[in-house]
Order: sequence, then C-alpha cells, then structure tokens
Amino acid sequence: MSLKRDLTRISHHTKIVATLGPASSEVDILEQMIRVGLNVVRFNFSHGTAAFHEENARKVREASERAGRQVAIIADLQGPKIRVGKIENGRIDLVEGDTFILDAAYKGEGNQQRVGLDYENLPNDVAPGDILLLDDGLLTLTVKKVDGSQIHTIVENSAPLKSNKGINKQGGGLSAPALTEKDMEDLKTALAIGVDYVAISFVKSASDMELARQLVMQGSSSAHNVQPGLIAKIERVEAIQNLEEIIKASDGIMVARGDLAVEVGNAAVPALQKQMISMARKLRRFTITATQMMESMIVNPVPTRAEVSDVANAVLDGTDAVMLSAESAVGKYPFETVRTMAIICQAAEKAEYPLENIDMNINSANRIDHVIAEGAVYAARKINAKAIVALTESGTTPFQMSRYGVNIPIYALTSNVNVQRKMAIYRGVRPMMLDVSKDQETAIQEVEAHLQFRGVVESGDLFVITSGMQMHQQGATNTLQIYRAK
Repeated sequence: MSLKRDLTRISHHTKIVATLGPASSEVDILEQMIRVGLNVVRFNFSHGTAAFHEENARKVREASERAGRQVAIIADLQGPKIRVGKIENGRIDLVEGDTFILDAAYKGEGNQQRVGLDYENLPNDVAPGDILLLDDGLLTLTVKKVDGSQIHTIVENSAPLKSNKGINKQGGGLSAPALTEKDMEDLKTALAIGVDYVAISFVKSASDMELARQLVMQGSSSAHNVQPGLIAKIERVEAIQNLEEIIKASDGIMVARGDLAVEVGNAAVPALQKQMISMARKLRRFTITATQMMESMIVNPVPTRAEVSDVANAVLDGTDAVMLSAESAVGKYPFETVRTMAIICQAAEKAEYPLENIDMNINSANRIDHVIAEGAVYAARKINAKAIVALTESGTTPFQMSRYGVNIPIYALTSNVNVQRKMAIYRGVRPMMLDVSKDQETAIQEVEAHLQFRGVVESGDLFVITSGMQMHQQGATNTLQIYRAK
C-alpha cells in the first residue's frame, strides 16, 4: 500500500544516523528519509558480502542525488564475536540454580548441559567468581570453575538462551582484539566502496585506533581523495579507563550504550554518556549517541515519552548525532522514526538550556584556522548573524566552529563532494557544493547569491564568512569577514 508522507524538511542541528536494513534499503524509502532529515547511513558489517555492501552504497548515493542532499556512510565493523554457538532447535530454557557449561572445544549443537563458543579464548579470560552476562544481560551465569576448555557455571536467573547470543564479562577483561581478520577484510571493502567513516567495535586502547588508521592509510586510494574518518565505539570497561587517549586517536566516538551497559551496569551509563560527550567536545572530536533511542518504534508508530526524553537529553548534552539501529533496519516505521527524531531534535535545540556554556570546556585554539573558527562563532553571536559561512577545502574550519554548540546554522561550502559527505555528521553544519571561483571577491558574491536563493538571508541580514586568501588550498583559512546582504 502506498502511503502519503509529509516530506517537508525538518531543520535540525543534531544529525541523525540510521542503520540500513531490509526495512530501509530501497531507494524510494531512503530518498524519503533523507528528504525529511536523515544525514548519515550506517552499514552493519556483521552481515552481508562485499557485493551486498557495494549495492547498498550505490542505493544510498542514488537516493541522496534524488533528494538533493549528500549523506555520509559509516561502515560499522563487527569486531570480535564473543558468542555462544548453535543450540539444538535454536533455544534452550535455563532455570535458576542449574549448572551449565560453556565449552570452547565443543562443536555440537548446544543442549541443557552445555554449549559451544565462537570465542575459544574465553576460558583463559575468566576465573571462579566472575559474572558472565549473556544476551545483553538477560541471562546471568556465575563461574564456578574452569577446567581446560570448559567453563562450569551456575545459572543465576531463569531465562531462555538462543543460538549465537553475545557474552560479556561484568567489569570487562576479555582479551579479544578490536580488529579481527574479518574486520581487516571488511575494511578493504569499505574503502573500495568509498565510505566516509569506519567505526571500530570493542576498542580498548588508543593503539586499536592507531592500527585502524594505519590500515586505512595503507588501503586508501587516491580515487576517493579523502580518507574516511575513524569512529571509536566505546562499549568496554577498558575504553572508559583509556577514554581520553582513545578520543585523541579518533575522529569521533560512538557512545555504544548496549554492550557498555552490560559491562558497567545500566545505572552507570547516563553519567558516562555525559562525560564522554563533554570530553569529546573538549578535545575537538564528534560524538554519536546510540542504542535503543527509539526502540518502541520498531513496532509502534509513535515513541514512548521516555524515548523522547532520551533523545532530547542527548541533544542537550551536546552530542553531534543520535543513532537508530533496529528501528530503521528492521522496524515497521523507518520513515516515521527518522521524522519523529528530527522533530525531537529541533524542539530540544530551541530549549532555554543553552549549549553555549560549553565553550569554556573546549581546549584553547592554537592554530590559525581554530582561532578563525572561534572568532567567527563569537562574532556571529554578538551581531545576531543569520548564518556563518565557511569556504572550505578540507572541512576542518566548519567542524571547529561546530565544537562551540552554536545554534546559528553553519553553511560549509566546498567543491569536493567527498568533503561534503564527510561534513554531514557535524552538528549544525550544512554542507553544500559550490564551485567557487579562485578570486575571493567573486567567490563571496557567489556565496551571497547562493544564500539568498536558498532563503537563508534577506536584504539587510548580517552573515559571517571565513575563507583563505589562497582559494582551493587545504588548511589555508585565515580570513574572517562580516557582510550585510544587499
């Protein structure tokens, strides 16, 4: 049945990330989602072949062209599979007080007594007294003893266990590397299809991100001419302990609240979310807040009030983006979920609670382009400018402007489509293609005409513009000007 949908663009500064899946993988629905407010599409590399991801990238780019808005693509690598193996008939029902064996050497189908493991090193990572949490914490096992490949446990609560469900160790301490052989192969696919960001799962230290960056640099071709940014998914206890170093080694972080909550406990996550967003802004990196943000909309056309508050609070915390997982991948209402999320973001951004007080927490500007970005934000606030405009080759200056939580739209104009896509994730930044002239004055005239055509400024409105004396040169932003529209 064809639905009549309201495709009116909902203007919002906080960006929306949606996971691609069966519910959202057709060009028509993607186009509609982009038109109403979608900025970034996440590919889950836990599933699919190289050809599958290549075709999905083609669909996203086609939908983007049809919608007239470029979006970024994130390749989310699977990371280590710390899971139970296959279970007979797909499920067993464990009862509180039962004994149950996790056996790394067992290759048969699981039963009431034991189950195999995808992660063969688990017996080396646990000791008597450790708590293992399966299926996102729905089932709790206490380790009684370790005997070779076998982990003997006591079931602490009655619950079903299904095939391939994940395992976490309370308090962390699993030794699995962040990048597996599968991830390294998937990274080659991601680079080949021209993704804009790569998300690294189960990061424990800065060295995980440094290895990923090395692999990206080795695998990137000049064909795409802009290397994808790297996102560290914060979902392990060790990542919290090494948070500052991980953030510095990354372009951005994802507050991955699902696995993180299993390791640290649900109650600890809200405060950690605020800490992570604040620290990332201070260190001039971006953040994505993820997991169950609009979970009820998998099956319902409207969210719960608690979900509305969750999204709004992430916006007020200063996150760059909020993310949808199953809601957009397999849910019944992917379009409605994106539209609802855009409305929530827009409303939260109008709140009295000002984000501008985060300025004092940002590391001091120590580069010319950082100083120019800071000055542009300061000037725009003082003169009540309608817009800030950045002529940019690399996207660095508009990104630095976005760190200040300004609620004045930042129009980032570039002649490089790869840079345009990459900027789609930055809070408050509206990336646009504009083939500006090498002559600066001519370029600024073109920009003003462009803004007037789009209805951003009218005659008499003030706007701030940053540029470089040498146009088309990366890292050359050194000029700040204030203009009044004619």
